[in-house]
Amino acid sequence: MPTKPRVAIVGPGRLGTALALQLSRVAYTISELVHHGRRPKRQTLLLARTVGAQVSSTADAQLNASVIWFCVPDREIAPAARALANRGNWKGKAAFHSSGALTSRELDVLRQRGAAIASVHPLMTFVAGTVPSLQGVPFALEGDPKALQIARKIARDLGAEPFKVEPKNKVAYHAWGAFTSPLLIALLINAEQVARAAGISAADARRKMLPILKQTIENYGRFGPAGAFSGPLVRGDAEVVRKHLQVLKRIPATRYAYIGLASTALERLPVQNKIRIKRLLHLPKPRTKAR
Repeated sequence: MPTKPRVAIVGPGRLGTALALQLSRVAYTISELVHHGRRPKRQTLLLARTVGAQVSSTADAQLNASVIWFCVPDREIAPAARALANRGNWKGKAAFHSSGALTSRELDVLRQRGAAIASVHPLMTFVAGTVPSLQGVPFALEGDPKALQIARKIARDLGAEPFKVEPKNKVAYHAWGAFTSPLLIALLINAEQVARAAGISAADARRKMLPILKQTIENYGRFGPAGAFSGPLVRGDAEVVRKHLQVLKRIPATRYAYIGLASTALERLPVQNKIRIKRLLHLPKPRTKAR
């Protein structure tokens, strides 16, 4: 296999688009973009022109590349692999998918035809309208040794940081990722709800929250969770916590989230006045071991 193998992207959506652009930036040839359906989307045609790739469907894919990278949703990985299994010769090829939760076994049908398979998941968020840099981004790898060797080389060429994850740990790994971005957004929606209760619009709250959010993330990276922790819990200000809980009765779901996060803080972070705050949160007392 050449130093920089040709790559075909199956499923040029948000992730597939970002990978195609970033791979092309570091001089990888994107030979083909394989779409599902009768006609390619306009964005796929534009991407193909940008990276110099041909566009095909699962019905007429050429798959002449050395690396076939499946960037379809999790539920579509195995069906897409089955649909392409009889197209061309898979011997000597590497087949990747980018599910964070599923193992490389989703591509077993291609392994049976001679391909080396791997799951290659960038720990990054991909949304419409932006193509994030992959510099320094962790890439979780799992699969066949030959496929992993190729995946490591590609990740390093992208400036990413490849690391191995065991198949049995994939779901826990993905749940960890959920807390770092999508559930963080859910937390920020709760913050918007509380801002609205304070007479501040959601749009204005987003703008006003950015400085403290950025500083909090910077503090977390520099000092760790305990060093970045601030506010009434670290001071043990139970009266303020009581008032928070009182006003949050207007927003029950957000109050529930507050109690859950405060409970985590009580267990994992340096909180003062723990006994009184536990009572305010109506948390059960820890069980004592029977003698």
